[in-house]
Amino acid sequence: MKRYGNLYEKIISLENLRLADERARKGKLKSYGVVRHCRNADANIYALHESLKTMSYKTGKYHIFNIIADNNKERTIYRLPYYPDRIVHHAIMNVLEPIWVSTLIKQTYSCVKNRGIHGAFYDVKKALSDKENTVYCLKIDIRKYYPNIDHEILKEIVRQKIKDPQLLNLLDGIIESAPGLPIGNYLSQYMANLYLSNFDHWLKETKSVKYYFRYADDIVVLHSDKAFLQTLLNEMRAYLRDSLKLEIKSNHQVFPLESRGLDFVGYVFRHTHIKLRKSIKQNFARKVKRAKNFNPETFKQLFCSYQGWATHCNSINLINKLQNNAKSTLRPTAA
Repeated sequence: MKRYGNLYEKIISLENLRLADERARKGKLKSYGVVRHCRNADANIYALHESLKTMSYKTGKYHIFNIIADNNKERTIYRLPYYPDRIVHHAIMNVLEPIWVSTLIKQTYSCVKNRGIHGAFYDVKKALSDKENTVYCLKIDIRKYYPNIDHEILKEIVRQKIKDPQLLNLLDGIIESAPGLPIGNYLSQYMANLYLSNFDHWLKETKSVKYYFRYADDIVVLHSDKAFLQTLLNEMRAYLRDSLKLEIKSNHQVFPLESRGLDFVGYVFRHTHIKLRKSIKQNFARKVKRAKNFNPETFKQLFCSYQGWATHCNSINLINKLQNNAKSTLRPTAA
């Protein structure tokens, strides 16, 4: 496996730091951290360059808070200051993203350009055309994945592709700055993919699993033989425990695909049809009911976001019905 050196100078170059600043601030121009940084951006970038050059940069203090995610689960979010930390993370990924993505199998989708949710959707849909070999489904996710990522193992995995000692020192400091992998860090989503990459390759290349899909820590295997999947589950559990110090959640499932449907990346897949996940439809319906409080432009943005989901599956009739109901709500009454 090729290992890369001489990367640190590229990362800390003024040109790359300015590009990182531009990308990090995208969509955040009104945030306090960005506004404050922009008052003195050039001087800040020069100061950051010097701190990285002299190896004096240290990860800043996290703002830690809890949110309720879409699945009604509480998540702890770690947020770093915009300057210098978020700029540093973008500067690193400007250089490392193509290197790390090249190590991932094609069936890893989260946070990978030109893949994502819809890449996963089309690959699963294509797999289901092979009905004979997709009769049964194994679906698992990892127990508290981000908090349970082991720092020493992650550092070893990072060293499988990177040999630049200055960059490794920088990455080690970021890895050690919080327990596990902090949700909210720009780098965390890439390192989370990297942490399971050897596991992915083991399943595809050593275990010869044809229909395997992973979005973050949400994992799906399709096969013709239920017994094969049950045996594979035990082997996956052992690999994750022994090599990565991770556990599979107790809600793992092996089931006939046609009787239950596969709930994955926001859709429920069957061989005959695909529908939006129930919670997504309910969320959209609730928002449409509140449409009388929206201006037309806000509603248009809301509708287009859900229409993008629905056009890929068999739920477009529901979306059209809700759109018509909302239009009647938004229609001005005669004076």
